[in-house]
Formats: sequence, C-alpha cells, structure tokens
Amino acid sequence: MQDPLDASRRRFLLGTAAALASGPLLLPARGAVAPRGAEFLQDLQRRTFYWFWDTTPTNNGLVLDRHPSRSPCSIAAVGFGLTAYPIGIERGHVSRDEAIERVLTTLRFFRNAPQGPQETGVAGYKGFFYHFLDVRNGTRYRDCELSTVDTALLLGGVLFCGSYFDRKTPDETEIRRLAEEIYARVDWTWAQPRAPAICHGWTPGQGYIKWDWLGYNEAMLVYILALGAPEHAVGPEAWQAYTATYGNSWGTLYGQEHLTFRPLFGHQYTHVWVDFRGIRDEFMRGRKLDYFENSRRATHVHRAYATQNPMRWKEYGESVWGLTACDGPADVQRPFAGELRRFRGYSARGVGLDRNIDDGTICPSAAGGSIAFAPEIAIPALESMASRYGEHIYGRYGFVDSFNPSFDFAAPLRYGRRVPGFGWIDTDRLGIDQGPILAMTENYRSGLVWRVMRGNAHIRKGLARAGFTGGWLGSAPTPARRRK
Repeated sequence: MQDPLDASRRRFLLGTAAALASGPLLLPARGAVAPRGAEFLQDLQRRTFYWFWDTTPTNNGLVLDRHPSRSPCSIAAVGFGLTAYPIGIERGHVSRDEAIERVLTTLRFFRNAPQGPQETGVAGYKGFFYHFLDVRNGTRYRDCELSTVDTALLLGGVLFCGSYFDRKTPDETEIRRLAEEIYARVDWTWAQPRAPAICHGWTPGQGYIKWDWLGYNEAMLVYILALGAPEHAVGPEAWQAYTATYGNSWGTLYGQEHLTFRPLFGHQYTHVWVDFRGIRDEFMRGRKLDYFENSRRATHVHRAYATQNPMRWKEYGESVWGLTACDGPADVQRPFAGELRRFRGYSARGVGLDRNIDDGTICPSAAGGSIAFAPEIAIPALESMASRYGEHIYGRYGFVDSFNPSFDFAAPLRYGRRVPGFGWIDTDRLGIDQGPILAMTENYRSGLVWRVMRGNAHIRKGLARAGFTGGWLGSAPTPARRRK
C-alpha cells in the first residue's frame, strides 16, 4: 500500500535530519499537542529506527540489549535490527547500499562466529546462539543460556533480509547465501531432549533446561522455523505437542473470548514476521478465528483492563494502557492506595485468566507492537502518551522502555530515575521492545515484512507442516515489488 503522505514524509525527514545529526530533537511540552495520525507514525518510526542504526556497533552488527546503560548484545534484538534495516530503506532513512553494508557485517559475524560445547570463547552451539553475547568479542556473555526462542527471533530477521534483498548483485547474493547457511545449520532435533517438544535451551555446565515450549506463547516462531528447516527439521508432531495444552489458556477476559497469554509480547513477536490473517491451524479452525484476530482481542483486553483499573493505578485509562515484559522501578514494597503493594524491576507484566501481574508500570511497546492488530486503540494510546508525557518518555529514539506514574517513592533503582511529582521513568530503550514498535507499525502502514515473508519458502513450509491452511497459503507466492 502506497503511503499517501509520501511527499510530506520526505519534507519531514529533510527538515529533521540536521536535528537528528546534531543532538536530541525538540519535543512537545507536556500537555502540548503532539503530531497526529500518519505524521506521528512517521516520527515514531524514524526515531525508533535510529535507535538500531545509531547504537549498534558497526564492526560486528551486534545490537545492544539496551541503551544507554552498559549492555551486552541481545541476539533477539539483532533479529529486530535486521528487520529494521530494510524498513529504513523503504522509509528513506538510509540508502540501500548503507543497509546492505550493515546487514552483511551482521550476517558475516553470525556465519563465522565460533560454535562449540565449550563454556567460554564461543557464540553458540549446534547452530543456536547464546541469549547474550559480549559486544567486544561476540562470545557468550557470562553464564547465559543457549536460547532456542532468542535464536528464532534472530532468524526471523536473518530470513527477512534473505528474502528482501533479492537483486542479482554480488552483495545481495551473498546476503541470501549467508541467511540460508545460518538457518540451515541449526539442529532443531538436538533441542528435543523430551521429543517431540522443543526445550527452552541449554548450558554447557547444566545441559538442557528442564522446561519445554508448550502452550500458547512467543515460541510459535520456534516451531514454525523448526518445521520449515531445510536440514534438521522436526516432525509435525512437534506442533501438536506445542498446541496440546492450549485448552488451559482458552477463556474470556473483559468480554473477549480468546487464547490468552498475560504479557502482550507473546501476542506480538511471531506476528512480526508471519502474517496470520486468514490462515488457521487445527486449533483455530475449531474456534473459527485466526491468530491475528486472537491478538486483536488480547489487545482490547489490555485497554479494557486499564480502563477499569481495578488496582487504581495513576494515569491508567482508555488512552494509557499496555502490560508486557519490560523494565520496572524496583523490587520493593511500598504503600499505595491504602495497602502495601509490590513493585517490580524487569518483569513480564500482563492480564491473565488466573491472575494479573501489574505494578502500575506501562510499556509503550505493548500498544506499539499491537498497532497492526488494533490501530483504532493502539495509535490513540501512543499519541496520548507522547503528547501528555513527552518531556519524560518520548525522546530522540522514541519512547523509553517504560514508566510508572504511581511509583513516586525513594528507593534504590537499577534502571531509570524518579521524577518527583510524576513518578518513575526508564532511561533505557530495549531492542526487544523497540523492534515490535517499528516492525508492526510498518506492517500496519505498508505490510512490508508480512508481504516479503509470505514469499519465504521456509515460512510457508513450516506453516504447512504445522497444519495451517487457507488465506495466502492457498496461492502461489508472488514476487515482491522491486524496491529502492
């Protein structure tokens, strides 16, 4: 879909390029009118894109877990970064040649990074990669785990670049070759110690992690990629094992009957790369909906919960909402609304069938990553937060990771700062939260990532082997338009 404001977007970019190069951009004063509609989404995407572009080391492409705090690389954030670079081309933020250079640097690193069973000095094993890597040398960071889901999120970006860069030039041919090699060597069957399920990960000292990916969560992408792999693929029974416990998560919240998962990131991550509109597996055929509609309902649940605001947190309402995994003020207890409340540091907050996890912390990525599902409520929420609290939470690189207007207490903080009279605000942005904002906004505006990935043979194969039918899976892939 062509952007109807393409000409104004170019004028907008030209007018702000100098400011971006020289320092922080001017922000609307608190309570002032912020950009609206398409102009706001352009502004949000541009700022968020440059977080990836400016903060990632150019010598290896290892996207940081967070910034500006000192941080290792998050391999999941790399996947979102690789997804960001073609978006930057399409939106005029960087040239195709600039993006190609960044993508090649990243893919060459992951193709050539040392693999092995050792505890140190390697980046991964059996084709998987460690959750965090040391930015300086690209090897395992401290004692973190070899992560199946974070490797899958990395591969989402790898495969997207492999499909997007489709020209017959030496550089783009190399991108496609590297993407295929990185994906093909992942031994998914090795990650099935309790087959047919796929486990969370592995460490050299302790072996396989004792938990498997079962039930509805962000690991849909793990199974789709494992089923579609050209080598070391798992069998269709793996998807059956994954979905077998779905019944425990099906229910009704705030009038929305759907497959539940507390934090919104579980309803977003796989959708960054997979267009679930109109395609269904066996479970969803029985419920007469698809995973896209399921995520739309989950998004409305979060808004309804904040509007009702059962815990009476400050600022919650129909235009300030969204719980997901994010930073928080501190792991402490403090009195609030006449009772002792538990506040949290980094945590997966959300609304669930059995209980809610909520300490008053709002993460803009919860709404931002749901723009494609429910733009009618997600965009106004983001606009409202930027307009009302912009001086505190919306800066050069878009939204900070999170904020908590209810936490106005003195306490030792690991991240962020307290603003007396306003509450706690994060001072970092996290790659795994920036990524869904940028990518899902683009999927809403143009469908770019979905359109490209609908033509990826591995994604199509993985979905088919999981039992998905209907919609775009029933037609032959169409070549993506020739891009910039």
